[in-house]
Amino acid sequence: MKRLLASLLVAASLPLTAFSAPVVIGYQTGVDPSKVAQADGVFDKTLGQPLDWRRFNSGPEVVAALASGSIQIGNLGSSPFAAATSRKLPIVAFLVSTQIHSAEALVVRNGSHISSYQDLKGKTLATPFVSTSHYSLLGALKHWGLKPGDVKIVNLNPPEIAAAWKRGDIDGAFVWSPALSEIEKTGKVLTDAKQVGEWGNPTFEVWVARKDFAEQHPEILAKYAHVVLDSFNNYAQHPEAYSATSDNAKKIAKLVGVSAQDIPQLLAGSVYPTYTQQLSPAFLGGGTATATKATAQFLVEQQRIPAVLNDYQPFISPHYVELSKTP
Repeated sequence: MKRLLASLLVAASLPLTAFSAPVVIGYQTGVDPSKVAQADGVFDKTLGQPLDWRRFNSGPEVVAALASGSIQIGNLGSSPFAAATSRKLPIVAFLVSTQIHSAEALVVRNGSHISSYQDLKGKTLATPFVSTSHYSLLGALKHWGLKPGDVKIVNLNPPEIAAAWKRGDIDGAFVWSPALSEIEKTGKVLTDAKQVGEWGNPTFEVWVARKDFAEQHPEILAKYAHVVLDSFNNYAQHPEAYSATSDNAKKIAKLVGVSAQDIPQLLAGSVYPTYTQQLSPAFLGGGTATATKATAQFLVEQQRIPAVLNDYQPFISPHYVELSKTP
């Protein structure tokens, strides 16, 4: 993996000689209101050109695609974003897409004889490595006074987690949907990202772009941010339009691979910052950079990355949200 990342970082340092349609966007299976706009083709119409949407199972996969230049825009959790920027991958976060709360959780399997964190010793837990869920899992173990060596942590992507769960190969998993919705049916939540955040390790997601693409096509990122923020506003103003029986819920469910019945709860599991909040000191105005550095410091402690940068603000820009008012 280290060799792969090193070679991809070299590729990422090469400028894009020219941009040709379609714009390639890497998305993940997390649930958020903008998935409706994706399903309805609103992004394509607003940007005025075709888009190539590619689904990924984890943040590190998105990082690899950004580094290789196979995608121009991607969705990343705070942990893979901190890892990538700590290695100086030339990307820029232009929008905070979610603050993660119950949308990611540690679920333990019925029959695993785990009733509290004290029962985790010797158990096998799965999570996608260097993801927000991995960061939250390590944060929870640290809070509980458990060392990573006290449990067996295995690196599995969400689809692999769902399969391993059915086979009984794992005792628990920290993950997001659709795997989360699946394993909750035969397990119980021990903690979630919101609680771990309150313990000192919050997680979030950002939309990022390659820096060369962002510099050459600021209007595309501005229009993209406009669609996302408009989706967030619509959800905030009309939450009833995302009920389990709504067309919106069905569209999101089809796109990410979960039941429409689960959509309202999953949407409620995250916070979606508004235009004003995006530009505030809490987010793109400084807070996101501070949180990214704190995440990187934790990853260094866990020996996941070699070093922390002095400042992460160069990898975060409010400029495109500011432009999004006039897409």
